[in-house]
Amino acid sequence: MLDDAIRIRLFRDMLYVRRTEERIMALYGEQDMRCPTHFSIGQEAVSAGVSSHLHRDDYAISAHRSHAHYLNKGGSLKAMMAELYGKATGCAHGKGGSMHLIDLAVNFIGCVPIVGSTIPIGVGAAFGALLLGRPRLSVVYFGDAAVETGVFHEASNWAVLQKLPVVFVCENNQYSVNTPLSARQPSGRSIRALAEGIGLKTVGHDGQTVDEVYAVAGEAIAGTRAGNGPVLLEFQTYRWLEHCGPLYDLHLGYRPEGEFEHWSARCPIKLQRARLIADSVLDEVTINAMTAEIDAEVEEAVAFAKASPFPTRDALTADLYPMPVA
Repeated sequence: MLDDAIRIRLFRDMLYVRRTEERIMALYGEQDMRCPTHFSIGQEAVSAGVSSHLHRDDYAISAHRSHAHYLNKGGSLKAMMAELYGKATGCAHGKGGSMHLIDLAVNFIGCVPIVGSTIPIGVGAAFGALLLGRPRLSVVYFGDAAVETGVFHEASNWAVLQKLPVVFVCENNQYSVNTPLSARQPSGRSIRALAEGIGLKTVGHDGQTVDEVYAVAGEAIAGTRAGNGPVLLEFQTYRWLEHCGPLYDLHLGYRPEGEFEHWSARCPIKLQRARLIADSVLDEVTINAMTAEIDAEVEEAVAFAKASPFPTRDALTADLYPMPVA
């Protein structure tokens, strides 16, 4: 059994992401956020459980569904909210939106929406740090579709060859847009088996029980820190909303009957809440106070974002590599 303080922190980390994303859902229809958004609702246990083992100087990198990874790594909620509103105070100065969150102060080295493209960046960060004589753990988050890209095989092969301190975290939420895993990958071959064929050590687990995610991730990360080489963690999870956007999409009919109900009953926050109450670790009064505290922080971030200025015209060409002059 984990220490009560750890279990409470894991619960709060999940709730923090959930309440933030629910507020974004409510505000998105106002049309002031003009960037595409991909939500982590239903998947919060993976990020909370993994991030709890990361140090500030560890690298983390994500893809398009990145809010949870950014916030749980210590990214600024105000800067994230401002980025969604396209404001100059955003973490990418209002130029990237939801899919390009970055905070080098906590070594969250960014997000790229192209599927699989962040995998070689995360591996390259670990390799570069090693060459500079200051090795750092690099955690790379991606979805199940990313293992279908060539760069996954190339980058993970290099990580194994060089025995780099990389933790690949696959959030297998069963779908790539509206296409299930069964229509994209051969039956009888798991993602773990694919990774093991490259030479990666792998661990698979339920991604809805945050205490177990924390324990599994902790053991794997400790092994990588100790010099045992890269590892792939595959967590079975489920996204509740449409692939891109703040809406539910059950009316589209691509999810089998009863599937959403099965997974939503296994909401990671609901499961942890019930466990903590049953174990007399938290009560309803404390949970309500925690929720109110988080909601107040979210509202403060929204107000900050709305009051912030838009980027000036000269920001358009800032931070770009200069083109050579012939």
